[in-house]
Amino acid sequence: MSDFDKLTPKQIVEELDKYIVGQSKAKKAVAIAIRNRIRRQKLSDEWKKEITPKNILMIGPTGVGKTEIARRLAQLSGSPFLKVEATRFTEVGYVGKNVDSMIRELVEIAVNMVKQQKMKEVEEKAKLNVEERILDAMVPLKKKTQIPFANIFGMQMEKPQQTDDYSENLRKREELRRRLRSGELDNEEIEIEIETSNSPIGFIGLPEMEDIGMDLSNVIGNIFPKQKKRRRMKISEAKKVLLPIEEEKLIDMDETIQTALELAQNRGIIFIDEMDKIAAKTGSSGQDVSRQGVQRDLLPIVEGTTITTKYGPVKTDYILFIAAGAFHVSKPSDLIPELQGRFPIRVELEPLKEEDFVRILVEPENALTKQYQALLYTENVQLEFTDDGIKELARVSYKLNQKLENIGARRLYTVLEKVLEDVLFEAPEIEEKIIVDADYVTKKLKGIIEDEDLTSYIL
Repeated sequence: MSDFDKLTPKQIVEELDKYIVGQSKAKKAVAIAIRNRIRRQKLSDEWKKEITPKNILMIGPTGVGKTEIARRLAQLSGSPFLKVEATRFTEVGYVGKNVDSMIRELVEIAVNMVKQQKMKEVEEKAKLNVEERILDAMVPLKKKTQIPFANIFGMQMEKPQQTDDYSENLRKREELRRRLRSGELDNEEIEIEIETSNSPIGFIGLPEMEDIGMDLSNVIGNIFPKQKKRRRMKISEAKKVLLPIEEEKLIDMDETIQTALELAQNRGIIFIDEMDKIAAKTGSSGQDVSRQGVQRDLLPIVEGTTITTKYGPVKTDYILFIAAGAFHVSKPSDLIPELQGRFPIRVELEPLKEEDFVRILVEPENALTKQYQALLYTENVQLEFTDDGIKELARVSYKLNQKLENIGARRLYTVLEKVLEDVLFEAPEIEEKIIVDADYVTKKLKGIIEDEDLTSYIL
């Protein structure tokens, strides 16, 4: 059991509070949903089959934290996470992405997650293999002899060196090994062999093979043998290039894929944004009919079906779906009834107030002010935000959201970037400490805010 699996819903909310300000209802809903998955894992197989995730529909304007809540939750739980926009999909028969593709993308993410984890487990052994390959390039213990015409088939023979030469080279290798480990040889250049896949055939005008569950590049790549290319590089670079190659050799890909499929099926999270854009009123025609078609294509996936991927079949019954949308023009009841029923948990996120903007700039562990301080500190530039400076940044951002399009907390990005533009440009030549107070913010934004046309383009 992982450390996350031991967390109670209250503790999960506390973890989310470190990164997201407010929205306690949404945090509570996702904490319960994810905890129920952990509870399900402890049940007997008979009950496991019966209990499916309670999918969530988040309703609220842009920039209030819908995506961030789902993403942070996935990071905390170590779950494969995919964010998609509902508008990228089209009804079957139209040009565009097939809804099945999101399951294939989730599986790809799961495979990469498990693969990285397995590679980390064999890292130390792989480093020793990399060491041997570098030493082989410097002082080989075996001589390679080419068979006549064997280059057509990529064949070559290796035979041990003479005993005297072998002993001498063995001694040299041990001396070089010591220097290699100490880093003395990092700037030395060597020539190494790297395998490259040979797939000379390209396909033009065909639909994406992944959309029909085929990995054509692998099929073609397996027909043609891998080629070896010799590359000259520094030893420090060779270590980085060879390490993932050697790690991949040590992991069992069949086991990795099976683990990844289980992970995607039982712990996968798919966040479907812009759900309101595919909602259509009953009796509508034209474009709205296509939107209903997308909903009907989504329905079996959310209900639970089996999707074919290049790694094998994947059941979607236990994947957690979190849908989100502003629902300004349309409303959740405009979704087809069957799809509405598949998102039983409804959570309304609150619009951000001016005081929320102040908290967003200060409280989260990854607050924007802390990010800019860390960035400029790399150039030895000290950046300090005063209380009145933060309040002014929040006031300006909130006011701009009321005046222009309301983009929520994302407005802070545009305002802060404009306020710190000169500092970011002039660093590292700045020697004095930069203090961002209310006067500093006003001075940097005064001309832009007064000109309404300029404001709409820049902020």
